[in-house]
Amino acid sequence: MTEPDSTAVRVALWRAMHVDVDQEPHVFVDRIGLELADPEDGWRQRADMDPRATAGFRGSIIGRARFVEDLVAAHPARQYVILGAGLDTFAQRNPGQRQVFEIDQPRTQAWKRRRLVDTGHPVPTLVPVDFEAGDDWLQRLVDTGFDPAKPAVVASTGVSMYLTKAANAATLAKVASLAPGTTLVMTYLLEPDLIDARDQPGRAMSFNGARSSKTPFVSFYRPAEMLATAREAGFAEVENVSGPDIADRYFAGRADGFRPSTGEDILVATTG
Repeated sequence: MTEPDSTAVRVALWRAMHVDVDQEPHVFVDRIGLELADPEDGWRQRADMDPRATAGFRGSIIGRARFVEDLVAAHPARQYVILGAGLDTFAQRNPGQRQVFEIDQPRTQAWKRRRLVDTGHPVPTLVPVDFEAGDDWLQRLVDTGFDPAKPAVVASTGVSMYLTKAANAATLAKVASLAPGTTLVMTYLLEPDLIDARDQPGRAMSFNGARSSKTPFVSFYRPAEMLATAREAGFAEVENVSGPDIADRYFAGRADGFRPSTGEDILVATTG
């Protein structure tokens, strides 16, 4: 059976590693993704799992996860939609708190459903969408019980860089058409010249790795451009949360100096 792509597995492993290799206080705690991924013996010896070399990437992954879930916890909406869910485990760690809809490729979701059943974890509402066949993810979402007349939180992390700017704008427009009070939280990659010099080698490595895996990064933004795109899509309120904002919020004062790398910001946009 098809497994999730390597990026989704890597994210799950980094989230689990944070609890094992980084000092307390832990920014984000999730080991269920590791259980689902069930990696091969010796996975910690992989080059992309080197604790020091990947610290900035790991920090970015757990920082954005903490931000998104803090936003969800504070939001009054009871519907939570995860675009490109991968090995996200919010539903398993927070059973019954929200109606969770996970959108992803059909074969990936079939694999995840099997792993959740095998490991005894609750299965959220899975929304299989064949993007390559042109499926309308919003229609599929409604077909599986989502109520577009009620507000929701819609999260998209680690997805926008793989899509064209036109496709990202179309996604923004669909979310902006939802009920008033709906909030989109979406990560995006910054243009290279906005990245700190210390993080440039890491960006180059991830860029080349994505290209070698035939999943190249195709979209980069300046914050002003992303905010303008969200306004044009129809959102009433838009905000940019920068990587340094996340670092100051969740990583300040750490004795180990652990901080996320720069290069990824977060759009928060709410319908009026």
